[in-house]
Formats: sequence, C-alpha cells, structure tokens
Amino acid sequence: MTTSSNTPAIEQATTGSAEPELSASELASTVLAYHDGDHVAAIKALLEDTQHLRYQLALTQAAMSKGLTRGWVPSFER
Repeated sequence: MTTSSNTPAIEQATTGSAEPELSASELASTVLAYHDGDHVAAIKALLEDTQHLRYQLALTQAAMSKGLTRGWVPSFER
C-alpha cells in the first residue's frame, strides 16, 4: 500500500466531520486509488478491516453491560 492524495478523503468521510459524506461510488474510487488500482488488494484490505471490526464488536458486546446501553445490543448484521 502506498499513501496517495486520496487518503484524506477517506479519513474525512470516517471522522464524523461536518463535510458532506462521499457516495459509495466515490468511496470505491478512493479505495482503488489508494491501492494503485489493484482490485484484489482493495478487496482484501476491506475484508480484513471488516473481520477486525467484527472482532472488536464481539469484544465490546462481551464487555458491555446491558444497563450501560439501556437494553440495546450491538448487531453483526446491517
């Protein structure tokens, strides 16, 4: 992976800034540009990120009391 000029767009879209969110198409283009157009590397990175986030959600679910969230339980599915 190499850093490209598109990286700030990803960070801006995921940090909750007041800037408008990128569309799915714009995000896909940004991810591909970050990986120098390598589709396999882009998909692999996204799958690894998804796996990591699911693991983090499982840890959070195990450590979090239901009273803290007033009965809300995180879901692995959309």
